Amino acid sequence: MPTDTIVPTDSIEQAPIAVEAVAVRFAGDSGDGMQLAGGQFTVTTAFVGNDFATFPDYPAEIRAPRGTTFGVSGFQVHFSSQEIHTPGDEVDVLVAMNPAAFKTNIEDVRPGGIVLADEDEFSKVGLKKAGYAPDVNPLDDEDLQRRYRIVPVPLSRMVRESLADDDHGAKEVMRCRNIFALGVVSWLYDRPLEPVIDHLNEKFGAKKGRQDLADLNIRALKAGWNFGETAELVGERYTVAPAKLEPGTYRSISGNEALVLGLTAAAVKASKAMVYASYPITPASDVLHGMAGMKRFGVTTFQAEDEIAAVCAAIGASFGGSIGVTGTSGPGLALKGEAMGLAVMLELPLVVVDVQRGGPATGMPTKPEQADLLQAMFGRSGEAPVIVLAASSPSDCFQTAIEAVHLATRHMCPVILLSDAAVANGAEPWKLPDLDAIEPITIEHPTEPNDGDAFRPYLRDEATGARPWAIPGTPGLEHRVGGLEKEAVTGNVCYDGENHEAMVHVRQAKIEAAQAVIPPMEIGGAVEADTLVLGWGGTRGAILEAVDRLAQEGIEVAHAHLRHLNPFPGDLGEVLGRYRRVIVPEINSGQLRFLLRGKYMCDAKGVNVLRGRSFQVQELIDGIKGHLEVTA
Repeated sequence: MPTDTIVPTDSIEQAPIAVEAVAVRFAGDSGDGMQLAGGQFTVTTAFVGNDFATFPDYPAEIRAPRGTTFGVSGFQVHFSSQEIHTPGDEVDVLVAMNPAAFKTNIEDVRPGGIVLADEDEFSKVGLKKAGYAPDVNPLDDEDLQRRYRIVPVPLSRMVRESLADDDHGAKEVMRCRNIFALGVVSWLYDRPLEPVIDHLNEKFGAKKGRQDLADLNIRALKAGWNFGETAELVGERYTVAPAKLEPGTYRSISGNEALVLGLTAAAVKASKAMVYASYPITPASDVLHGMAGMKRFGVTTFQAEDEIAAVCAAIGASFGGSIGVTGTSGPGLALKGEAMGLAVMLELPLVVVDVQRGGPATGMPTKPEQADLLQAMFGRSGEAPVIVLAASSPSDCFQTAIEAVHLATRHMCPVILLSDAAVANGAEPWKLPDLDAIEPITIEHPTEPNDGDAFRPYLRDEATGARPWAIPGTPGLEHRVGGLEKEAVTGNVCYDGENHEAMVHVRQAKIEAAQAVIPPMEIGGAVEADTLVLGWGGTRGAILEAVDRLAQEGIEVAHAHLRHLNPFPGDLGEVLGRYRRVIVPEINSGQLRFLLRGKYMCDAKGVNVLRGRSFQVQELIDGIKGHLEVTA
């Protein structure tokens, strides 16, 4: 059979078996193209109409020694005919490109799950690099064979043979291993190849003028499909029906992509130029890359020499009348602390995006964590309150970014927007919004003195507590700037103790005034139960699924999720008071729980993990049950 021919679906004797949901993980060396294969499988999944959630898992090392466990890269996609919220706890199909990928991922495969392993890589050298004992090949392990459906595939050999008549060198041919594997998995789950073929033609042909490379990869893709068909790898195929999503136009979107679109939309809705100043840092760098492509919408990007320069440039942009934004991760947020205090003192709008990662110090730069909340709240010298928001999913980053710009300009203050590595890199379907329905962001710059013939730069709006945003160079609106304490109303330098105390309270009251535009809390699950599960940020998906599964077991709990962390929603205290138990799941050691106890005297209990990943639904269920049993 020619390797560039797709076998029609109707030629298969047995129709694909319908299943509700599947989790597939591609795993191999960081140079094996696992992110590309997983990303294209996700695009095809979106094309089919399934609901999905993804989890790309990157190694922290740049080009770790090939075949070693600390260089393994993975991409997991969970897709379903029903609504889902997480990338899945267990893997139904693992594609292991080498022994290291097999070793680091096999425990995540569900009992009875399929493991497609490139047996050509399980040589003595490959096994030794992965840390296996001499003469031990896990593909021959009888215990593993009883637990999983291990399917050795001569993937490397098949790629060489299927592309043997091609003029490309062996190195370029072997780079197609990931696409061959994608073809096999596409056959297994009855996925169309057209979206991948279109991408390859665009990626190599249209953009690089290398149609030969596009054709090479397309042949590998079709060869993988045909190998799955002719080899009868697992004896059956599967299919997942389209999900019944709300009608509309959808696209796949990651959290960082949504931040880019949200910040840009906010600039357009505010009719203002935006300056995004940043220093590259994992996992926030993609926001800088994305913002660089938004010049046509009045966005200017500046890659600074360090984190301090980046935030100072953003503050300078806001002083000049643009919307200043800077992005970073936890270590960079620490470096920006002094300058953020300056923005608090100057009372200028500033948006700081913090895509959180495992810490402290360099920590685990490619792994998610929620450990920057207290730093966002208090990580500046003196009394320097700022507004703090947290996005709960990749698509939620869009609306959260718009709200961050709105609040920063409304209250003339810094706003920290917390995301995390899982939210930033993960993807899900996103229904394209009606841009006309997004409320404009109203910004007014004074053009004349506000107190008779005098301009009072710290004369405040009664509703928002904000001072006027005067553009430098406006005649008659000259005013003093700097980090020294300001005299109320005049803005002159003032060392008077009573004035300082009054200004501290005024700046705090300005943050609290944001409660006026924060919506009331939404309570889900069993609203009348006596237990509330309260989350924030990227834990939302796991909490939703955990609450649903608890309900199926007859255990009723309520659920609420916080986007606004400073100030809290105005009704949070009343909501907490309704429940006998409050359980707070966090990917940290209990930072929100600490804040709730201090502000509301709420004896909240925690479910906490710090393992460089998001919650697994089952461990969250077990943690919630543990508190119910203890306090029952």
